[in-house]
Formats: sequence, C-alpha cells, structure tokens
Amino acid sequence: MEPFDKQVLQKQVFFFKALAHPTRLWIVRQLRERDHSVHEFVEAVGDDFSTISKHLHILKEAHIVADDKKGTAVYYRLSHPCILSVLHCMEETL
Repeated sequence: MEPFDKQVLQKQVFFFKALAHPTRLWIVRQLRERDHSVHEFVEAVGDDFSTISKHLHILKEAHIVADDKKGTAVYYRLSHPCILSVLHCMEETL
C-alpha cells in the first residue's frame, strides 16, 4: 500500500475539480482537435469574455491547459497529451 500523501492528493483533487464544470469540460474536449483562441470559445459558448477567461484560468492553474500568445490573440492547448486518456476513459465509462 502506498503512503497517504495529502498534498499530492489535494493536487489531484484540484485537477478533477477543474474538469467538474460543463463549460470547462467542453473546452477541454474542443482542445482535443486543435488549439483555440479565447474568442472562439466566447462565440461558441455565448458567455462573456471574462467568464470564459475565468474558466481558462482555472484550467491553466490545474495544469490542464497552456496558453500561447500569437499576435494579439491568446490560444489555448492541452498541456499534456495524457489528458486525452482521462477523457477517453471517462467517455468509455459513461
């Protein structure tokens, strides 16, 4: 049995909590295909810029997404390809 490491477990809980919102989960699913700008998410979801930015900030804090600035636009991408495995497992389970 592995030791109980509350700090590591708290980080893992933060990761899953970041995914536990419909908009954030949808954003992560869109990033499977390609990088997207904040404006693309705003248009698709219909929320205002600040709301989408907050969702992206939470995903970034959880190390789920990373951002790249291209000119005046900020594009988001999945930070680690292994996140796709988590999504696939969840989809197969449900």
